[in-house]
Amino acid sequence: MAHRFLPRLPRTIHTPIRTASPRPHHCRHYSSPQSARSQAALSSLRIQKTQSPSPPPDAGQLQFGRAFTDHIFTFEWTTEHGWTNPQITPYGKMPLDPAACVLHYAFTCFEGMKAYKDPQGNARLFRPQKNLQRLNRSAARLALPTFDEESMLDLLARYVELEKGFIPPLPGYSLYLRPTLMGTEASISVSRPRSALLYVIASPMGNYFAGGMKAVSLQATRSPVRAWPGGVGEFKVGGNYAPSIVPQEDAAAAGFQQNLWLLADSEGDEYVTEAGTMNLFVVWVNPDTGRTELVTPPLDGTILPGVTRTSILELARERLSKEGMDISERSITMKELANASREGRLSEVFGAGTAVVVSPVRSIQWNDQTIDCGLKKDEEAGPVSLKVKKWIEEIQYGLVDHPWSYRV
Repeated sequence: MAHRFLPRLPRTIHTPIRTASPRPHHCRHYSSPQSARSQAALSSLRIQKTQSPSPPPDAGQLQFGRAFTDHIFTFEWTTEHGWTNPQITPYGKMPLDPAACVLHYAFTCFEGMKAYKDPQGNARLFRPQKNLQRLNRSAARLALPTFDEESMLDLLARYVELEKGFIPPLPGYSLYLRPTLMGTEASISVSRPRSALLYVIASPMGNYFAGGMKAVSLQATRSPVRAWPGGVGEFKVGGNYAPSIVPQEDAAAAGFQQNLWLLADSEGDEYVTEAGTMNLFVVWVNPDTGRTELVTPPLDGTILPGVTRTSILELARERLSKEGMDISERSITMKELANASREGRLSEVFGAGTAVVVSPVRSIQWNDQTIDCGLKKDEEAGPVSLKVKKWIEEIQYGLVDHPWSYRV
């Protein structure tokens, strides 16, 4: 079913981006052959270790995004010199001019990715090339400089290797990485920045489901709108996030864990987009085919192309399709969801993202209706969400040999 929205701008901004070549082998090491550009970046990297190293984190006290590791990676850019001065230094405050364009016009984009520790104590990244490609796309959309992805991955790996002691060696724990790119030119002219800074900080992350997985309830939200056709919903830019806080607080005050963001077309049909900051998946019996289907909204410009989303789709097409399940990317209306629930065809709804891998949904409040998402009273997750979570975590923690696992 296609969206019936008004004509929209093209999805992509055609700015040249240099990308890394595909890596045919399953685990890349520092000793692997590197391009001349990557070797130059690594040779110019300056590392200044902290003189006051922190003790290993107390795994039981970790809160997401509240504590950080000992070091920060920074990489400067100017129109005159390009990318220069990569360095890893002790974590601390950064000087920023009050006129810096990032403070006035939100010239900033970022990524969310994780480092994991395998049974041998190695740090691993999960499909980091995907995150760096997406960061470059976001940068191009904001008129910020793009970078060579192979060089950046090698620099990022050096940073992770230095900070891997902050990864608790426990199942479900990780080190959250936040690469951020921002315009730093001291100018309040609304124009392309002539200087920028890319930096990476890291935060030890506990097991999101340490007390056991819990299904959440969502409040369907038509207004305010998270993203719209022709906007920047498909990019991970800073300005997308602050406006979502008040609706989230409103949903929480009403007893819900998150918003289910909707987008209405010109005829009033309400389409599902995302759940909080996660992509959404639905498992139901398609009324037209009578077959079980895993479906998620398409990348139509209003949906962030999540790395977890992509990974679930690829694994599902490889494995679940062999079990007789159809895998689809298409628009989902709230009417379809409500009808599927009422007719007993809806078996699972779950969000997907870096922080949690999957987050099962128990119910959705839509206007005056409560849509039951198929879980039994004693269930917190359905079989499909549990399967894909297991598959992805096995790769993330190096428990299986897979090309998506990048060993530092």
